[in-house]
Amino acid sequence: MFTLMIVVFIIGYACIALEHPLRINKSATALLLGVIVWTLFAMGDPSSFPAYANYQDYLLQHPDETFISWLTHVSLIEHLGEVAEILFFLMGAMTIVEIVDVHEGFRIITDKINTTKKSSLLWLISFITFLMSAALDNLTTSIVMIALLRKLIGGQKDRWFFAGIVILAANAGGAWSPIGDVTTIMLWIGGKISATHIIATTILASIVSIAVPVLILSLRMKGHIDRPETNTENTYRFTITKKERNLVFFLGVGALLSVPVFKTITHLPPYLGMLGGLGILWIVTGFMHKRRSESDYNRLSVNNILSRIDTPSILFFLGILMAVNALQTCGQLGMLSASLDKIPMNEPGKYYFITVVIGILSSIVDNVPLVAGAMGMYNFPIDHYFWEFLAYAAGTGGSILIIGSAAGVAVMGMEKIDFIWYLKKISWLALTGYLAGAAVYILQQNLF
Repeated sequence: MFTLMIVVFIIGYACIALEHPLRINKSATALLLGVIVWTLFAMGDPSSFPAYANYQDYLLQHPDETFISWLTHVSLIEHLGEVAEILFFLMGAMTIVEIVDVHEGFRIITDKINTTKKSSLLWLISFITFLMSAALDNLTTSIVMIALLRKLIGGQKDRWFFAGIVILAANAGGAWSPIGDVTTIMLWIGGKISATHIIATTILASIVSIAVPVLILSLRMKGHIDRPETNTENTYRFTITKKERNLVFFLGVGALLSVPVFKTITHLPPYLGMLGGLGILWIVTGFMHKRRSESDYNRLSVNNILSRIDTPSILFFLGILMAVNALQTCGQLGMLSASLDKIPMNEPGKYYFITVVIGILSSIVDNVPLVAGAMGMYNFPIDHYFWEFLAYAAGTGGSILIIGSAAGVAVMGMEKIDFIWYLKKISWLALTGYLAGAAVYILQQNLF
C-alpha cells in the first residue's frame, strides 16, 4: 500500500494536469484523490509504514484503541483542522474581495491606472503585488490582484499572462516577509528566523526572482491591452455613491491588512481575523443598504455575494491538501527529506543543494510538510543561512507549477487557467527567476 499510495498520487496529479484534454474537473479529481490515498493508508498493514512508530506511541497511552482509531481521530482530524484553517481563510478573503468588487471599490485603484501598454502595466502590477504580498500574504494578495486584473484587462489570454506574473510576484513578495507566506510564518514562530534578519538577507534574492521573469516577458510582450467593457447595467441599477464605494473599499482593505496584526497580537490563527473582518463588513453593508428597495438590497447583500464565491476551487484545495497530508502522515515525505540528507556533499554546498531541491519539490507537493520535515531534521541556530535560504526556496519554488502554491491554486480556480498552458508559458519563467534568485542569495552569502 505504501508504494501504491505514491502511484495513485502521481496518477491523480497527472489527471489534474490534463484536466482540459480529459474533460474531468480538477476539483473532482482532487477530492477523489484525497479519499483514495487516505483509504489505501487505512487498509494497509500498519507495521509496514514509517508512521508505525507514531501509532505505537499512541497505543502506550490508549491501549484499547486500534490503528483505524488512531488514523481517524488523531491524524485525519488533525490534518483536516489544518486544511480547514486555509479553506476558511480563503472563503473569507474571497468574500471580502467580492463585496468590494460589487460596490465598485476597486475603481479607486483602476481609475488611476491609465496605461494600456502591456510592458508598463506588467511592471506596475508586479510591483504592487510584490509589496502587497509582504504586508498581507501571497494568498490574499493574489485574490485581490485577480479582481483588479478583471477590471483592467478584457482579453482572457492577456489576463492569463498577467495572472501568471501575479503568482510569481505574490510568492516572491511573501518569501522575504515573516508574515508573507505560511512557511515563513512557520519558521518565524518556530524560532528559526528573526523578522529583521530574514528581510535583510532574502529581499534581494526575492526581487531578482520576480524581476528576471518580468524583464523577459516585458521584452516579449508588445502592444496594448484591451480594457473590459463597463457594466453599465449594474452602475445604473444600484447607483453606488462615491461615499459608499470609498467606505466599503477602505473597510475591506483594512480588514485584510488587520489579519497579520490580529495574529501578532492574539497569536490566534489568521482565519479568525479574516472571518472577523468579514463579519464587520457584512454588518456595515447591511446597515448601508437597509433603505434600498428589497430587490436591490438582496442583490447587494452578502447573502447573495456568497453565491459568487468559487466553491470548486475551495474543494480543490481540500482534496489536494488532504492527499498530500496523507503522504506526510504515512511517511513518504519524511523519507524523501531523509534521503536528501544522505547526499555525499560537504557543507555549505550540500545544504544549498538540498534547499534548492526542496524549493523545486514544493511546486509538486505542498511546501508546508516539506518545511516542517526540514525543521524536524535539522538543529541549526536561529538565522542560520539554511533557514533563510529555505524560506526563499519554499516560498518562490511553488511558482514553478500553478498548483505548487496557495496563490497559484487560487488564481487557477478564479481564472480557470489551464495547467498545461501555465507549464508551457509561465513555468520556465518561474524556474529562471527562482534559480537566478537562488544564485544571488548564494553569492551574497559568500561575499558578505
